[in-house]
Amino acid sequence: MKITGIKAPEFTPSQTEEGDLHYGHGEAGTHAPGMSQRRMLEVEIDVLDKNNRLAERNRARFAARKQLVLNLVSSPGSGKTTLLTETLMRLKDSVPCAVIEGDQQTVNDAARIRATGTPAIQVNTGKGCHLDAQMIADAAPRLPLDDNGILFIENVGNLVCPASFDLGEKHKVAVLSVTEGEDKPLKYPHMFAAASLMLLNKVDLLRISTLTLRSASPAPAKSIQKLKSSLFPPPAAKGWTSG
Repeated sequence: MKITGIKAPEFTPSQTEEGDLHYGHGEAGTHAPGMSQRRMLEVEIDVLDKNNRLAERNRARFAARKQLVLNLVSSPGSGKTTLLTETLMRLKDSVPCAVIEGDQQTVNDAARIRATGTPAIQVNTGKGCHLDAQMIADAAPRLPLDDNGILFIENVGNLVCPASFDLGEKHKVAVLSVTEGEDKPLKYPHMFAAASLMLLNKVDLLRISTLTLRSASPAPAKSIQKLKSSLFPPPAAKGWTSG
């Protein structure tokens, strides 16, 4: 596949011999109309630097209280909320837990979490496509989570933006359902490279799917730990809750 440049006043996408356009080959890895690659990099570096400093403060607070913080990321509809409610039911008698729920609108998921008896707070981002460290700094103190507990953060359903934003978590957990197709990690490599654990969810549907744990393994993150999970039958989620 030969890559050539297309000259344009505001951006320079590349083009394959087949005519496909790629806007991610510039130094910024993306483009915005009217903004140079250099300016995009400057803005990104500034935003992420401020976020990362806040994330480190969050991390220090969590570490001081020996709280494990997990940032769950996935596409919409991967089953992470259902997986999380089942997880909380299994852990409620053994470890204190709390949840921060991220969505653009509604409090539906926080209501589902609270129905398990687990403290939860909804963070609605409006037009925002991800949670950031400031949101976590605002939300976490409002939750009654004991020392040595687990804070689950369910991020906005999106496999793009949450990859870049550190929230102060111990691990990013990428949830991939078998119904999404085996090439998701190839289409969204930055997210799977940022995650330290991948949960292959809804494995009860593997009997009607060609996807396998091997075929869904993310090429850009070969060291990522992989687990299978499903709520049907319930024993399939034991590797996740017992680890």
